Amino acid sequence: MNDLRAERLQVMLSPEELAAVDDFRFKHRMPTRAAAVRELLKFGLAAVGVDAGAGVKSSSFGVFGRGRDGHTQVDPEGDNEN
Repeated sequence: MNDLRAERLQVMLSPEELAAVDDFRFKHRMPTRAAAVRELLKFGLAAVGVDAGAGVKSSSFGVFGRGRDGHTQVDPEGDNEN
């Protein structure tokens, strides 16, 4: 996986959520909260069957699909709407 981290993601957490991230971080001896969050995201993606490290493009995870006319909104049934 490309280690270039050019995007910033800001997430607001409750005190309980932050404590859970910190507990995970310290239990697994991770250097930073960011590293712990990246690892938790990797575990979560794997749990739903997404292998983010196997050349999956970021466009596969968008809210909008890409058709011949550019980006189109995709409904939960999988049909495209324009």
